[in-house]
Amino acid sequence: MPVTTPTRPLTSLLILALLLAGPVASAWALDVRVGYIEWQPDPGPVLSTTLHAPDDAGLRGAELGIADNNSTGRFLDQHYTLDSVVADSPEAARQALADMAAAGTGLFVLNVPADLLRSLADAAGDDALVFNAGARDDALRTAECPANLLHTVPSRAMLTDALGQWLSKRQWREVFVIPGPTDADRAWTAAFERAAQRFGLEIVDEKPWTFDADLRRTASAELPRFTQGDDYDVVVVADERGDFGEYVPFNTWLPRPVVGTQGMSPEAWHRSIENWGAGQLQSRFEALTGRSMISDDYAAWAAVRAIGEGVIRTQQANAGELRRYLLSDDFQLGGFKGRKLTFRRWNGQLRQPILLVHPRGLVSLSPQEGFLHPNTELDTLGYDAPESRCRIAD
Repeated sequence: MPVTTPTRPLTSLLILALLLAGPVASAWALDVRVGYIEWQPDPGPVLSTTLHAPDDAGLRGAELGIADNNSTGRFLDQHYTLDSVVADSPEAARQALADMAAAGTGLFVLNVPADLLRSLADAAGDDALVFNAGARDDALRTAECPANLLHTVPSRAMLTDALGQWLSKRQWREVFVIPGPTDADRAWTAAFERAAQRFGLEIVDEKPWTFDADLRRTASAELPRFTQGDDYDVVVVADERGDFGEYVPFNTWLPRPVVGTQGMSPEAWHRSIENWGAGQLQSRFEALTGRSMISDDYAAWAAVRAIGEGVIRTQQANAGELRRYLLSDDFQLGGFKGRKLTFRRWNGQLRQPILLVHPRGLVSLSPQEGFLHPNTELDTLGYDAPESRCRIAD
């Protein structure tokens, strides 16, 4: 019978031993303070009436992560506290980080755009550990990788690779792409173009969306004409803000499925996932917040839970020691996605399956079967080590 290492079940066995032993030794006692800072720019008026992310997205995931950490940590006399600031400007976010650092906080979860994330990670310093729970920019994983920064939010490359694998497996290889007008839309489109090349998809037409009209009354007339062209298997929409993408399904010239940022979308989390104990996570989140967990919440929850797992295993809350452990082969996070989640040593990205969902249900989970990798199939999603100049753990 093969010998198993004691590291994986350490948490549950340790807690059981402490329960049987009685009072916790003072050597285990820790107060762990986590700083959560959020700032997102005002997107301006959006030309659709679809539902958008709630104002507390991200923050409530961090709060659940703290509750889960305390649920386990109380057996070890470890107490977790969340200092949270939802800033109204980049300057306020910078001041919040400075105030938290001055008070002794060295662990941060940031839900901010990429440019602000870079400056906050730099201001936090090498002695801090920063988790990116909001910026999906691929450059943060390929070229600009601060050593103190880990990512729990999937990159755009991970999301579009997940979609590209599924399209390739379904043999829906001829693609009509509609990029939106924003920088984020262009970045999403560039990530999908890379995925298309990787997985043998052909972009037969790419027609940028240039209209600024309200489509609520005209979609059925405008979109069929807009999507006329050569035959295609699927329409891919890149509209992160939600200006027009919600009106594309069922309004295309050809009767074709719509995927991308609307239609069937790649997501880190969705209310429809129930396997692998995910229903328990969903229930705890709904009890805390009164709503369903979304991807922003999941990224913040995963960051706080990674901290909790690291503190339990290392028996300390030092940012440097936690970083070394989280990037080691010993770390695994139970993320309710059917696989243990780990961080990539070269760029600090949390490996994780990506859900492919429509608004009311789960379609599939990537990586898809048959897409192989010499180390882990999870590294078929996003930039692999040879594709990235980052080497933060070397």
